[in-house]
Amino acid sequence: MKKLYSTVIALVVMTFSQAQDITDAVRYSSDQLSGTARYRAMSGAFGALGGDLSAISINPAGSAVFLSSAATVTLSYNNRQNDTRYFNGVTTNDDSDVYFDQAGAVLVFNSTNENTPWKRFTLGVNYSQNNTFDDSFLALGTSSTSIDNYFLEFANGVPLELLETIDNETITDLYLFLGESEGFGAQQAFLGFQGFIIDPVSSDPSNTSYTSNVASGSFDQRYSYIATGLNGKFAFNFATKYQDFLHLGINLNAHFLNYDRATRLFEENSNAGSETNEIVFSNNLSTNGNGFSLQLGTIANVTDNVRVGLTYDTPTWYLIEEQTTQRLETFSDEFNDQVIVDPNVINVYPDYRLKTPGKLTGSLAVLFGDNGLVSFDYSYKDFSNTELRPSSDPEFIFQNNLISENLKAASTYKIGGEYRIENWSLRGGYRFEESPYKNENTLGDLNGYSAGVGYDFGAIKADLSYDHSSRTDNPQLYQVGLINTANIQRDFSSVVLSLSFGI
Repeated sequence: MKKLYSTVIALVVMTFSQAQDITDAVRYSSDQLSGTARYRAMSGAFGALGGDLSAISINPAGSAVFLSSAATVTLSYNNRQNDTRYFNGVTTNDDSDVYFDQAGAVLVFNSTNENTPWKRFTLGVNYSQNNTFDDSFLALGTSSTSIDNYFLEFANGVPLELLETIDNETITDLYLFLGESEGFGAQQAFLGFQGFIIDPVSSDPSNTSYTSNVASGSFDQRYSYIATGLNGKFAFNFATKYQDFLHLGINLNAHFLNYDRATRLFEENSNAGSETNEIVFSNNLSTNGNGFSLQLGTIANVTDNVRVGLTYDTPTWYLIEEQTTQRLETFSDEFNDQVIVDPNVINVYPDYRLKTPGKLTGSLAVLFGDNGLVSFDYSYKDFSNTELRPSSDPEFIFQNNLISENLKAASTYKIGGEYRIENWSLRGGYRFEESPYKNENTLGDLNGYSAGVGYDFGAIKADLSYDHSSRTDNPQLYQVGLINTANIQRDFSSVVLSLSFGI
């Protein structure tokens, strides 16, 4: 007789994990355009310019370009639109919100000794929101592949005796035990078995082969994805100006991230011979992490009108903790019976380390006196160097091999310009980011453009900008079993306001 199980809350420490994968590695290694309105209006092409709080995050030598102490705060209004195609279904999700995007200050100490070649020293601190994880999409369509394949792939090889409860043992007890002793895969097999999605080939306790209670045919599926969170950075900056042509700087960066994701798959079928006709599979993930990185940069005045810049970003080393919860519901038309498998267990994964790739940026700027400027940045970042640690963990060995086989070095090109008319400044920019994937169908290249205006009131400077970017994304619903992809056209736009003032 199928049962409706009551549940209690419990904690579990996983011996092997499937929460961390290649998509997490790319997510936490990637930055979006963020910062002051002036910076964003020029698409972030500031590596050889400096003199802007967000430029410090690109080239730490940029703070030595400031002539006097200053501070900037920035707010942004972000809008994200996802147009999703999944087989015969098309949906649109539109989300928007206001963010505290940036805040920082730089203190300038000009040398009073005319005989020293060190003309200026600066100390700065800047907070920037490197990436927002707020996102949602709905994949809706009819597939010929069922979620039953997910549970079958994990179940085959798992002894039946591990999936059956014994006297006085609850669903929570067994799910908890499997997590502690057998790992993530056994838990998935357990969910599928207790949810009557799969059955053993034989009733022998040592049986390790399973079949599906879902008949082949067509499946109406509705997969929802909702995520929130951000990746932020505090940059502690020191820079100096040597004579009249060389600026040198260093950043000590403290990173933090939080990411919460909820996915829900609803699947139904009316296939002949199918004992299970409806499946609802819910998964929740909560991630928190802290990290550290270092940046070294220089800006050289080649002539009065030409500057070049060079920056090296070390890898970022994160320490990350993750928690997950799961719930499964099934329904049979034949037996008119519903099954709810809700362990109500929080899977607490062992803390792990993530090393994101370093980055090298070269910059060139041409200044036209006080009338304007043109600036260009080129960055190189090898995403295949991303690494999950401890690298001796069997699951991380598998994931790190996927990373090295599927990711590649990616280049980013940014160009921006500014034209001044008395107290007004007009700005524009363009950027192009290559996909970090060797197969660019997984995640396409990014194209973005920007524009903005600024006005100098004297004591206060106000800047306003607009930027827009787009790319295509084809995420898999699950890593195993149901590996269908959804085709998403992602469009992201922001309106940004910054206020700068002397201190």
